[in-house]
Amino acid sequence: QVHLVESGGGSVQSGGSLNLSCVISGWTETGPCMGWFRQAPGKERVRVTTIDSDGSANYVDSVKGRFTASRDNVKTTLYLQMNSLKPEDTAMYYCATGECRQYCDSGGCYTAMSGKFVDKWGQGTLVTVSQ
Repeated sequence: QVHLVESGGGSVQSGGSLNLSCVISGWTETGPCMGWFRQAPGKERVRVTTIDSDGSANYVDSVKGRFTASRDNVKTTLYLQMNSLKPEDTAMYYCATGECRQYCDSGGCYTAMSGKFVDKWGQGTLVTVSQ
């Protein structure tokens, strides 16, 4: 059975950094699509970043240039380095595995995993950013 366990959350001041980790166990082979989502208090869970099997990552606009996702397929671990944190980044962060899909808009085409294509969620790790 596949399990995802996040760690690395905490409380930081605005402008600070955190590095989240997600260890995946129970895989018989490395899955193609992984990602991070977040859910702020009173809001729905939304995608933050998707990273495919070759390590290419796509980010939502609000975190571009500040967050960096990476994966270690040998350790089956997913990371999210978060820099220049803002109070609006405060949320529960979840890692996930599932199916990547290709989407196209006016800015071009990109690979992403929406929530409806997630097949496994972690339990979440809380990130709190204060002023």
